[in-house]
Amino acid sequence: MKIALLILGTLVVAVLVVVAIGYMLPQNHSVSRERTLSANAEVLFTQITTPAAYSEWRTGVTRVEILPPANGLVSFRESGGDGDIVFVMEPVEPGRRVVSRIADKSLPFGGSWTYELTPAAAGTILRITENGEVYNPLFRFISRFVLGHYKSIDQFLDDLERRVQSR
Repeated sequence: MKIALLILGTLVVAVLVVVAIGYMLPQNHSVSRERTLSANAEVLFTQITTPAAYSEWRTGVTRVEILPPANGLVSFRESGGDGDIVFVMEPVEPGRRVVSRIADKSLPFGGSWTYELTPAAAGTILRITENGEVYNPLFRFISRFVLGHYKSIDQFLDDLERRVQSR
């Protein structure tokens, strides 16, 4: 009985420490990654701005439903390992820059990804910048120390690189 109480007490203290650290972390973060891909900017821009095809090449995306435009912007629901997430896509400079923003305010996280494409000798440099928000302190701790802020960007870049190499 004492061992069980000791274990339970240790778990409670561990959770409290994790939550306390989560409260101390900033709610907002900004991280960027870039990679030179062996495809021209038009090909990459088309892949990025065609969410209906994401389930064909993106790891963890099982389904995409195109929704009615939101204030004239492309809107879609992505289903996968993180559940269902609604996005809007804000083209800023066709062929060069686009922003994808989480439109669902009920999630414990939010933010946007900005995709910037720059022609290079070996193809195109794609820079993805995540301006993220993590509202829940427990999830903030997990996002920062367990998953890492770069994980999703790195996975996207790996998936996109495979996609354009296979074409």
